[in-house]
Amino acid sequence: MDFGGSSNFHESTSTASVDFGGFIFNIPSAVFKPKSSRDIAVLLSFLSASSSAKVSVAARGAGHSIHGQAQAPDGIVIEMDTLPSLIEIHKLMDGEEGFPYADVSGGALWIELLEESLKLGLAPRSWTDYLYLSIGGTLSNAGISGQTFKYGPQITNVLQLEVVTGKGEIVTCSPTQSAELFYAVLGGLGQFGIITRARILLQDAPQQVKWVRLFYDDFQTFIKDQELLILMPDKVDYVEGFIVLNENSLHSSSMAFPNQLEFISELRKDSSKVYYCIEFAVHSHKNEEIKIEQVVDEITAKLRYLPSFIYSAEVSYYDFLNRVRMEEMILREKEQWQVPHPWLNMFVPKYGIAEFKDLLFETISRHDFEGPILLYPLLKDKWDMNTSVVLPEASSATEVDDERVIYVVGLLQSANPSRCTKTCLTDLLERHRHVAKMAASDRIGAKQYLGHQPSLDQWRKHFGSKWDRFADRKSRFDPLALLAPGQGIFLRPSAST
Repeated sequence: MDFGGSSNFHESTSTASVDFGGFIFNIPSAVFKPKSSRDIAVLLSFLSASSSAKVSVAARGAGHSIHGQAQAPDGIVIEMDTLPSLIEIHKLMDGEEGFPYADVSGGALWIELLEESLKLGLAPRSWTDYLYLSIGGTLSNAGISGQTFKYGPQITNVLQLEVVTGKGEIVTCSPTQSAELFYAVLGGLGQFGIITRARILLQDAPQQVKWVRLFYDDFQTFIKDQELLILMPDKVDYVEGFIVLNENSLHSSSMAFPNQLEFISELRKDSSKVYYCIEFAVHSHKNEEIKIEQVVDEITAKLRYLPSFIYSAEVSYYDFLNRVRMEEMILREKEQWQVPHPWLNMFVPKYGIAEFKDLLFETISRHDFEGPILLYPLLKDKWDMNTSVVLPEASSATEVDDERVIYVVGLLQSANPSRCTKTCLTDLLERHRHVAKMAASDRIGAKQYLGHQPSLDQWRKHFGSKWDRFADRKSRFDPLALLAPGQGIFLRPSAST
């Protein structure tokens, strides 16, 4: 293989065998550090031509996977952060038609794109809660946060991609050019190609954010108010919610709201009672004459929260988007960041969310649960279903309007080794598998996000009516199943004999 005279393979494989989940460890045979898209193409072309080889390849961005999805047992892990840094912002000139955008390398982080785009008063429209993730990594899944109800996930805010397919072909694709590959790769779990470059849609960046938290003691009121908020996209810019199981639920999310800790006294009155919290945000722009307090008052007047428990903060747009980083720094200081994270993320249809909540409370240990449980709605029609992403399918028993709404539920649990032994971690993983299995039933109709299925049959069930299209795309763009073995969807033909 000709890589221009430089050595791109490295013996050290330690970091490539771990991820944020911290409980699956697969050691690759080698780590590949490309200096260009061509390097990746040369590698994949060579492996494609060597049809008798059993080596598989995984692209690794920021290593934030949970179940070893970016690992390659005895294979090759491609470290995407060694690609040349590229962040080119295209701002519209006077009289120029279209939209501003950024061309970004697949290994770049969202925080890097935010910092560069803000210098020109621009920013992407849709985000993840945590910004220290790679562009290619989130686009291979979906990329969701509290803006998704308004702008759709990150994968619906992409104009163009450069992809290296499993056959080693470098392809520029978009909705009008090599469209099948473009849609396959978005939400495609790394199965069809490696994203080496992306063109991300931008918009004018807000200046300030009014960030509001409201507390509830009734689940149905909580979800109805969330659904009301996402139907006000002209006023509301961000909506998320979480379940308040215990004091830790507040401590882990209180950096911007220190005064909300007074709510702990309310929690202590009845330890068996569960509370819920909605957080929403309203943005203000430099050139807008908007009275942000008045807008917030108009919104909250329509909601039915506990009147004594409303909290707000005004922060910069950058600090709002980068809010999880503050929490990360505190946890790192306490050596509590790099602990196992047996997370479970699911998309739950509106018709199944109440039963899902009951299943959750029957399964988890409420009093010692460490970490947030997110629960907030999205609008299904903001997603492009040409992509490979899987959302809950409609039920014949639901109303048409109900089919629009799906919920994100994230059990973002930490397993600190000082309090949770290996047996404890195994128990947590088993509980989450039980929740995922029961939630996938027809009664609840949920689908895993960022999940890991235990068998091919389970993957087929996960994709449902989309399986045939997914498998056909695999045969077209990665026929030897070289890519993303950590997902456990396809085995290389030579390796399965």
